[in-house]
Amino acid sequence: YQMVTIGLFGTCGNSAWRTPFMDRYKQMGIDYFNPQVENWDLSCAEAEAQHLAEDQIILFPVTNETYGLGSLSEVGFSILQAIKLDDRREFVIMIASDLVSELNDTVAKKESLRSRALVKQHLKKLRLPNLYLVDSLEEMLEVSVVLHQTVSIREPLRKLNPHNKI
Repeated sequence: YQMVTIGLFGTCGNSAWRTPFMDRYKQMGIDYFNPQVENWDLSCAEAEAQHLAEDQIILFPVTNETYGLGSLSEVGFSILQAIKLDDRREFVIMIASDLVSELNDTVAKKESLRSRALVKQHLKKLRLPNLYLVDSLEEMLEVSVVLHQTVSIREPLRKLNPHNKI
């Protein structure tokens, strides 16, 4: 059967949040997709869209290193649409409540903090069994490892009975 893949979406740019995740996954033999590449082109968009649609576990942190308005919009639309399409996939979302002090554009900061609070509250109200809201990257990493173990056990059952929501 297909290996269980963890998609590392969310904050990009100069963020290094993915490094400890990839290090741990390599140690454990866990397959992952990293959309952050040095030379991005249109083929990267196609790969990202495919992984967002198909990876069994999607991680989506919006860190405090960026205003994150694009990422917050993506959580609001892409992630929720993907959850509705296949409720047998797992989604782990972390939205930092604050911003680093270097982000000091008053208007952008105010809008970012407002959007972060709204998105978090809306996600909490969804109460979906495959949606995990975490408060830190450390918690996200631990949840992703446990989910990978769980999904790896469940995946062969899905292949045997594709019409059941196992």
